[in-house]
Amino acid sequence: MSRPLSYQFGKLKAMTLLTLGHKSHALKVFDALLQIRPLDRYAMASRAHLLAQLGDKPAAIASLEQLTSAHPDHAAAWFNLAYMLEDAKRPAEAEPMFRRVLALDPGMDRAWYGLALVLIQERRFDEALEALKKNTELQPMSPFGWYQLARVHVERREPDEAVKIIRHLKGFEPKVAAQLERDTGLRAAPSA
Repeated sequence: MSRPLSYQFGKLKAMTLLTLGHKSHALKVFDALLQIRPLDRYAMASRAHLLAQLGDKPAAIASLEQLTSAHPDHAAAWFNLAYMLEDAKRPAEAEPMFRRVLALDPGMDRAWYGLALVLIQERRFDEALEALKKNTELQPMSPFGWYQLARVHVERREPDEAVKIIRHLKGFEPKVAAQLERDTGLRAAPSA
């Protein structure tokens, strides 16, 4: 079988195994695909994703580092690496990765949110505030950025700003607004 045909067959086999829920077997197929095409972005990304799903975070991070090294202009790969580093409680390493994503794709709302979470962990609330403002501009109907934005205002001792956000959330995410009220102790009457 030719290498291109072998590669296509391997992709089909891996997708079939994943459909059947055989992640460990699919991982072996992706390893074989990387023997055929060592820098293949699809196989590298799929391998990293499977390692994360299988709970091997260090190996997933190492695979993502290889992927970003081989494909330095691929914003999604940088995002996944940044996300994994943040999830592994390595904010100092995650921050430059999120910033790399944003240099490649300033419109990726999830990267602004991830950067904000890292900055919050490091108690850099002024910078987190700016990142969350950008996130909520790009994704105004997602409650996650708004929730964190209110929390940052509380940390900065700006309860009036947090109350405005709670009021805003009551208009489209009342459950999140109620959770925020419980978490902060602040109350906001719905706007008339």
